[in-house]
Parts: sequence; C-alpha cells; structure tokens
Amino acid sequence: MGALKIWGELGGKVSLPKVEHTYQNHTLDSTYWSGLRPRPDDIIIASSLKAGTTWVQTIVANLLFQGQEIPAPIWRLSPWIEFRPSAIQEKFDRIEAQTHQRFLKTHLPLDGLIYYPEAKYIYVGRDGRDVFMSLWNHLRHFKPEMFDLVNNTPGRVGDPLPLPPDDIHEFFQNWISKGWFPWEREGYPMWSILNHAQTWWDYRHLPNILLIHFNDLLSELDGQMRRIARYLDIEVDETIWPTLVDNATFKTMKRNADNIVPGGGRPFTGGSQSFLHRGKNNRWQGVLSADELALYQTTVSEVLTSDCANWLELK
Repeated sequence: MGALKIWGELGGKVSLPKVEHTYQNHTLDSTYWSGLRPRPDDIIIASSLKAGTTWVQTIVANLLFQGQEIPAPIWRLSPWIEFRPSAIQEKFDRIEAQTHQRFLKTHLPLDGLIYYPEAKYIYVGRDGRDVFMSLWNHLRHFKPEMFDLVNNTPGRVGDPLPLPPDDIHEFFQNWISKGWFPWEREGYPMWSILNHAQTWWDYRHLPNILLIHFNDLLSELDGQMRRIARYLDIEVDETIWPTLVDNATFKTMKRNADNIVPGGGRPFTGGSQSFLHRGKNNRWQGVLSADELALYQTTVSEVLTSDCANWLELK
C-alpha cells in the first residue's frame, strides 16, 4: 500500500510518520535502517522492549510458513535491525537472500524509524509496570560478555550500559525518573517505554499499522492470531490452525526457546529459558510500593495521552 493510496484512503487529511530523532546509544543505532532495501510486502514487528516482540515474531513465522518447517531460527530469520553490536551488512545480506515474505524486528519509537508506506507494521504494547519487571529480570540475566559486547563494540555513542543495581527499588527509581535520551522522561538505562508507545499510538489510524496488546495475547491467543492473519492477508489453513496456535503458546515457545530467543539464549545466564521468563503480568504487585506506583502514574499522566494510557493498562 503506497503513500498516495494511504493518503487517498484517509482523504488527504493526515500526515505520515517521519524521523524526528536519531537513537544511538550502547545498544541502538537507528541509522542502520537507512541501509535497508525495502520490499512492498515487508512486515515490521515493533515494541519498546520486553512487551511481546518475540511472541509476535513467533506468531508471524507460523502464519507465514503454515505447517512447513521454519527454515532457520526465528531470531535469525527476523533480525533486530538497529541492534548496534551486530554486523549490519551481514544482517542485510541475510534478509536480501530471503525469498519468503520478510518479517523484521525493531525496538525503535516511530519518531526514530524510517516509515515505509508499503510495509505493514505490528506494534506490541504492554503495561509499563509489567515491562519494568520483565526488564529487571532481563538485565540481571545478562552475562558479562553481553555487557562487554554492547559497551565495547566500536561506535558506541554516549555512556556504557551500566550493571543493574542489586536493589529493585533503586532500579525502579532510575527507570521511572530518567531518560537515556534528552527528549525522554523515563526508561533508563535503555530507552523510553511510555513515549515509545505514544509515538505509535499517534498513528494507529493508518491502515498499515496494527496495535496488539500483550494482555490480549494472553487472554485470547486464537482470536489475536486470526486478527493478525486478517491484517496480513494470510489465508488460514483450518486443518493445521490448532497446531499453529499451540506453537505460539508460552509453554511450546519455552520448549522451543533456543530457536526463538535472540542469539539462541547464549547472551543470558540460564540461556533461553531465562529470556522467556514467566510470561505473566502483575508481578509488580506486592513489589513496588504505593509511593513508587504513584510516581509511575504521575509520569504516565505527563507523558501519555489519556487514551494511550488507558490502552496500555487496558482500562
């Protein structure tokens, strides 16, 4: 679907997303996207982080290959384009050689991502408090080699990624009150969760952007997979549909984690099983104090519009 077609369908009354910020730090380099040779049927799966990106990649892979053997680990088929420490040309060579419909991964806000009107985007949202708990687990399972990789790969812009503190409350205070980039309010030591969601929410009316919520995947996986299939114009083979849904359950993904999790789980203590930790929400209850939750809500009210905030928390 080209830019003119989108413009025409919306009556010529809407602007399209554009790059407003460059995201470069220990982990990200948004300029990598400038080297992509887009295809008109590209699928781009996005989230801030720890919100269900790997889950949706697994869903899309199963929809595309429908019962056929998936030809490579999903994390290799669907690379994280702007992940700074990995060799970008090797990634591009790999996806250029793909003859199937491509599905790519990004953790960039929409204001830092080149927008391709012909592509289809799937954005995965999740309550920021749940993202926080998952991020805490994620960083505490980074092996020393992973910190070395992101911090010492040549070309890093800004400070190194710090080791997480031992105290989750200290980590929360930094996370909710500091941004890594000057235009962000929260998200340290990675990048914003809230502003990230708002950049995608603001363009949810575009016909090539689909918003999916982590909670909906938990509560109605079958229905959400059908929704994604309709959006991608993928006809579903009903005879194998139960298998496709089962392949995307948390239980089955845990069993196949080495083929799903980035790097086959090698960057993490405990391997791929620690990356796919619990797949549950509300673990922040009983952990974060009333004052910490109030600070979170204050930041939400300052960063998000009320409708975006309600969607993230599914009110």
